Amino acid sequence: MPTSLANIKDKLDSRIGEKLMVIAQAGRKKTTERHGILRETYPAVFVVDLDQNENSFERVSYSYTDILTKNIEVDFDE
Repeated sequence: MPTSLANIKDKLDSRIGEKLMVIAQAGRKKTTERHGILRETYPAVFVVDLDQNENSFERVSYSYTDILTKNIEVDFDE
């Protein structure tokens, strides 16, 4: 697991356009699973275009600190 925000951004920069799954904490013992494509990275956030068959909205953004603090988990399809 990357230990700094710069490392996280660098790893995501190299995977733009790839399919991924984001597992996010949605409460005390709840998680949500979203599938999509890593579309863009910005200095503080990254944007995921979501699969329209599963979600009612098109895009979602997360901050790199979400990964660092383990509020979300990102798994790329191999």
